[in-house]
Amino acid sequence: QVQLVVPGGGWVQPGEFLRFSCEATESILRFSVVAWYRQATGKQRELVASIAGGGTTNYADSVKGRFNISRNLKNTAYVQMNGLKPEDTADYYCVAHQSVGYWGQGTQVTVSA
Repeated sequence: QVQLVVPGGGWVQPGEFLRFSCEATESILRFSVVAWYRQATGKQRELVASIAGGGTTNYADSVKGRFNISRNLKNTAYVQMNGLKPEDTADYYCVAHQSVGYWGQGTQVTVSA
């Protein structure tokens, strides 16, 4: 059973940054896609960023130019979130896809002055 470990979230002021890791219990390269989703209170879950096996990345329009998804050659994916805005406040989830999707625990991000 694949497990994804994501550290605890945080509170930041607008304009600041956070970087999260997503550590898998097996090689991150074995997944066809690794992605970050988020869900804000009262809103639908949305895809924030993804990285495919070949390295192709994809971002939600709302985070383009501010967020960056990456991975190492071992077992960890990352999301760098710059220029955070109050509307980025949400619970964030790391998901790794093989034949099924494996979800890490949610981590809360709060952006407020």
